[in-house]
Amino acid sequence: MAHTDHETMRRVLRREIAGTIGLLTDEHDFRAMRRYRSFTFDDHETYLQQVESLLRTRASQGSHTTVALFDPQEYAEFCSQKGLDPDLPSSRTRFTAELAGTGPTVEYEGQTLTDLVPALVDEAVRQATWEYASTLLARLGACPTCGEDLGRAAFTRASNLIRRILDTSPPGNRHLVCSVSSTPETLFAVLHADDDPQGTTRLDQTESLEFSTVLAVGIATRSTGGLVMRTTTPGTAERIYGWRLRGDGLEPLTAGEVFDAYCTDIESGDLISPESGVDYCEPPDLGQDGRTTDHRH
Repeated sequence: MAHTDHETMRRVLRREIAGTIGLLTDEHDFRAMRRYRSFTFDDHETYLQQVESLLRTRASQGSHTTVALFDPQEYAEFCSQKGLDPDLPSSRTRFTAELAGTGPTVEYEGQTLTDLVPALVDEAVRQATWEYASTLLARLGACPTCGEDLGRAAFTRASNLIRRILDTSPPGNRHLVCSVSSTPETLFAVLHADDDPQGTTRLDQTESLEFSTVLAVGIATRSTGGLVMRTTTPGTAERIYGWRLRGDGLEPLTAGEVFDAYCTDIESGDLISPESGVDYCEPPDLGQDGRTTDHRH
């Protein structure tokens, strides 16, 4: 009887342990790990099937699992820094445990890997974009004329512009996308702003931070770029608004310019049929807050 009680308690405790699985999302990374003899999988597709089966089993047992993006190059560097043998399962376990706190992760909630893998890759891109943009802002230093921290000033300016956009936009659910031309590639950020039944705007703080940071890069570096917002309100047509970056401000696009931006193929220049039930609109005036300031560093 006591033995049975102990087994029952251990099963209960196992359900209390949160787990992390490091996932090799593509064939290239999978092949890189095959150079380790202790990594016993031969086929990427079979490997993914086994991971998905394990995730389902853990979920059926009441266990919570987080899936992390496993990068073989970062793993090799981690082992080198820690003095670990990369050809040991225990080393992979230690690396995966660290990913749980620092790397891109997605919670497993019963979704298929077909849905989970793109979400995990998107999370990795989002995190890398934010880290790059943050580093770029930090390296700008101080204004040689006034001593102001240029990165911090740009971030404050970006935050004020976003707040002004949300304050002047129609109520409803809003989806904002910011793009900034940068080297080596264009930076993107997304922000969702939804109204609760009381009319209060709800923002995800992480999304808001990342969105402000990317917009701040465009402002600080005087890069080309833009911002678009799609608003959704029950019972009315969806509306799309747009602005282009101009100096450290945002210049509104006309309704025709918004239409052209959405209804023109970027690569071929051919026209694309407009979306049904969507109005392309000129955005509300942001007033002085949206215009380029007179101050120049």
